[in-house]
Amino acid sequence: MNRTSYDAIVTDWERARVALSDAERRILALLCEGLGPGSTILDLGCGTGRPVAEHLVARGFRLTGVDQSPKMLDVAQRLLPEQEWILGSLETFTPHRTYDAAVAWDSLFHIPRAEHEGILRRVRAALPVGGRLALTVGGSDHSAFTDTMFGHEFFYDSHPPKVVEALLESLGFELVHCEFLDLPTSERDKGRYALVAAHDSRPTNPG
Repeated sequence: MNRTSYDAIVTDWERARVALSDAERRILALLCEGLGPGSTILDLGCGTGRPVAEHLVARGFRLTGVDQSPKMLDVAQRLLPEQEWILGSLETFTPHRTYDAAVAWDSLFHIPRAEHEGILRRVRAALPVGGRLALTVGGSDHSAFTDTMFGHEFFYDSHPPKVVEALLESLGFELVHCEFLDLPTSERDKGRYALVAAHDSRPTNPG
């Protein structure tokens, strides 16, 4: 569903999603803390590459973006042709190299929550000790649902924030920073929660 819908709204999305909020800039700065020029970042659910990948590349980092929407990736390739773009679903993508950091911004909550542990486990395996992951999840406890954006239907699902925090810690991440970007309301907004976590050196049980 989401692949078809993102393909359909690519023009509207490209016009609407052009800049980071102050909070997003601050969280991405935490993600990149200690990284030198040329460091590599894995962007899971990169979309058009704007604004997240564009911001990271402007800071001198090398980026590999993964997305299931070919039309979104066409835009990313046009905007940032020197970066690596991979067409694939996050549910099945397995990194075959190590990255200095990773980001999954507004992408994980488009995937059934049963898949989240496997995705996060694979990301952790692709990071060095101390390597950081920045991600967003839903901001409340709710069932999977669909909603519309630019006239097209999208699927959403997410563990609530405290469950995500516990999941990350169980997988061998140390929480660095957590905050609400959007508080949940009594209406349609389920909230949006951001986390930065670092690959801990503790061994974990294989999944």
